[in-house]
Amino acid sequence: MNGLIRLEIDGHSPTPEELYFPALVNYGHLTAFQVRSGRVQGLGLHLSRLASASLALFDVPLEPAHARSLLRHAVRDVPDAAVRVNVYQPAPGGVLSVLVAVRQPVYPSPAPLRLMSVPYQRPVAHIKHLGGFGQIYWGRAAVEHGFDDALLTGPDGSVSETAVHNIAFFDGTHVVWPDAPALPGITMQLLEPLLPSRRAEVTLEDLGAYRAAFVANSIGVVPVAAIDEHVFDVDDALMSMVTGALSSVPWDEL
Repeated sequence: MNGLIRLEIDGHSPTPEELYFPALVNYGHLTAFQVRSGRVQGLGLHLSRLASASLALFDVPLEPAHARSLLRHAVRDVPDAAVRVNVYQPAPGGVLSVLVAVRQPVYPSPAPLRLMSVPYQRPVAHIKHLGGFGQIYWGRAAVEHGFDDALLTGPDGSVSETAVHNIAFFDGTHVVWPDAPALPGITMQLLEPLLPSRRAEVTLEDLGAYRAAFVANSIGVVPVAAIDEHVFDVDDALMSMVTGALSSVPWDEL
């Protein structure tokens, strides 16, 4: 894992035996975020995501206070980091385990992204689950074809999300978030109420109706330069509004 600083399972360094299950069984859920000066944007949303997904997948609660203590322990001497949290259940009906990977911090791409549309939507899209073979497969295919990421679409060409981002479009007045099966990303949840937002179906045939687009995930926000052959201009005023909104969100002490 590139840039790995620390890996802990349930608050301690794992033994090889403890790594056996998460290495071989790809069933569980996760969240990911950036830490800066020991603080996290949207920490409450991340903890709520872990709690609700644990109930949905395992019918077992994961107390936010317990998850927070494990996160705090893992980054105890690392003020700036990229953190990924995996939750899984080693024994059916048993207690949950929490794997925390702490890596070097990651920053948004300095260049606008080019996206390649692909015929794929994530199963159980509202949960940030493990087992993203389709996302990885199509993301690699996009890069092999000279793009930066894959844009996931339904059978009717409806846009949902990218392999690793939420996507939004700008019609000159509103930021339009696709009304389609997609993960409610934490950065999207933070931005949506702060921007002149609306939800609507967006298809590949509709791209000409929008003057700009951007993507958002836990790393940040980046403008979109193109989807397939359709080119977008980078709207500096839009991106200033979006980055300004995100920068206004407080950073919560972990």
